[in-house]
Amino acid sequence: MKKVLSFFAVASLAVAVVACGPSKAEIEAKQKATQDSLNEVAKADSIAKAAQAQAEAAAMAAKADSLAQVAKADSIAKAEEAAKGKKGGKK
Repeated sequence: MKKVLSFFAVASLAVAVVACGPSKAEIEAKQKATQDSLNEVAKADSIAKAAQAQAEAAAMAAKADSLAQVAKADSIAKAEEAAKGKKGGKK
């Protein structure tokens, strides 16, 4: 009798452990939530990379514009200097 009672006790504990686990729908819902979260992070990362690339392009354009202005100013200064040298005539 004790063995039969022990067997039923062990069997009922095994059934209870299996029954307490998450259902297939709960597991799928958790996996879907995890995938949705990963998709949101990937989207935010993509947006951040695009913004960074745009900022870098704007910085490079500003640098190129600045260099062009310096080169233009240097050309004007050299042209004015050359013009001053020609005004004096021959000596």
